[in-house]
Amino acid sequence: MEGNGTLMLSLDGFIDVDTYRCVYFLFLLAMYILILCSNGTIICLVWIHRNLHEPMYVCIACLSLNSLFLSTTVYPKLFADVLSKHQSISLSFCLLQFFFFYSFGASDITLLLVMSYDRYVSICSPLRYASVMGARRVSVFLALAWFVPGCLLMVTISMQSKQKICSLTSGGIFCNGAMLKIYCMIPMPVMGWTFFGISTVVLLPVLLILFTYVKIFIVSYRSLAWKKAVDTCLPHVIVLIATVALVLCDAVIGLLGSVLPKSVQLITTVQTVVYTPLLNPMVYGLKLKEIRKHIDKLFRSNHVGAMANQVE
Repeated sequence: MEGNGTLMLSLDGFIDVDTYRCVYFLFLLAMYILILCSNGTIICLVWIHRNLHEPMYVCIACLSLNSLFLSTTVYPKLFADVLSKHQSISLSFCLLQFFFFYSFGASDITLLLVMSYDRYVSICSPLRYASVMGARRVSVFLALAWFVPGCLLMVTISMQSKQKICSLTSGGIFCNGAMLKIYCMIPMPVMGWTFFGISTVVLLPVLLILFTYVKIFIVSYRSLAWKKAVDTCLPHVIVLIATVALVLCDAVIGLLGSVLPKSVQLITTVQTVVYTPLLNPMVYGLKLKEIRKHIDKLFRSNHVGAMANQVE
């Protein structure tokens, strides 16, 4: 469909929007507010407290910042769609949303790679930690964690935009892998580049992360520092497993979305935009002692302040 000369795509992923409009909106609004508050709290705590100005906590703050970016890429458009009679999006904006969603999503994994390397150096080479993980080097690692996925996705989007379109209906609720079904075919060069990109920012980082954690556990087991390694690395392992699971869910949507029941496709898609942004503050806020301690202090001070106001 055309809108003011712009090619428009229909988003067909919602179920009975007219019937469940209020439910959709309230659920999405609650999730977005929770994402903003939880991730914003982590970022502010790391920013304010000097004892959290360490590479591991800076990486956690970057993961939360990434979650805010990813959510803001998706949620405002979802609000507009559930409140509208027709769910549609221009092709240019769809490609832009596709770019940011997968760029920030891939950055989650590359940031986890930086965190695993930080833990590896800290536990396996503690005497070299200060020199290896200096502020300048950490800044370069973090910049590359965002820059590399963005560059790879930019090339992918450029190649996709030149392909012939055979359908103006996407089976998703926003522009994720489901929108690839609008193209008549995906040429081999595009498939090859896509596989290269996935290998670079997903498969290779995951393998390197697993390798570093295996080394960490071997070294810590030999040095009888097993408990410390588990306490430090367990949150990262949990986040990694959950992130990979969500990547697989998204891959299923892209590859099998057209044959899956619509309700299954909707639930799977919603998981990728709810669990991913909430995962980091939930795991790190509850599992890491230093962050949990500052969160407890924050809530206690707010509670005391509220009690004082009531007394007055």
